Amino acid sequence: MNMSFFDQFTSPCLLGIPLILLAMLFPALLLPTPDPRWINTRLSVLLTWLLRLITKQLMMPLNKKGHKWALILTSLMTFLLLTNLLGLLPYTFTPTTQLSMNMALAFPLWLATLLTGLRNQPSITLGHLLPEGTPIPLIPALIMIETTSLLIRPLALGVRLTANLTAGHLLIQLISTATTVLLPIMPTISLLTSSILLLLTLLEMAVAMIQAYVFVLLLSLYLQENI
Repeated sequence: MNMSFFDQFTSPCLLGIPLILLAMLFPALLLPTPDPRWINTRLSVLLTWLLRLITKQLMMPLNKKGHKWALILTSLMTFLLLTNLLGLLPYTFTPTTQLSMNMALAFPLWLATLLTGLRNQPSITLGHLLPEGTPIPLIPALIMIETTSLLIRPLALGVRLTANLTAGHLLIQLISTATTVLLPIMPTISLLTSSILLLLTLLEMAVAMIQAYVFVLLLSLYLQENI
């Protein structure tokens, strides 16, 4: 029984073929395609407004050099947002609950920001490893600490997204199981747990949106340090 709670986090397979790629591509099918007509649909207008809002929020802390990353960051934000929200639907799979996938997103983008800083301003980028005015005896220890904090950034990005989504999904499944079990025994308590489940679902929707925004925002902040 306890092992079945974690079955939702295993990658689904059909005839031995993993379906995680299909789960990653499905959100893109819900986006409206560009229309050659002069007047757009309400969905297209809403999506355009949302993309402009997201791009404005992400590009605000960056200078003009960082605006080249607008397409990458906005696309990543849209992908994570749709994937996290669609994963809350019944009989669905959330690819972002897999640490391997989140690390595959976090590590290359973090490395790209670091290499951008080493190419454009190597002295400033390396200077972050040693704060100005550090006493000489503390220099080796501070360099090791700052290097460790720099290298752990992609791991923190991936683990943060994975842990928050996994904990929310697991808690929803636990409370929904308790609601189903208590329904024939104690209907009043079951009604109370179902109301808690509704509130938790709304909270998990907020967490799904916030974690997608935090993931991309931290990447933009890492980019800001290196441009």
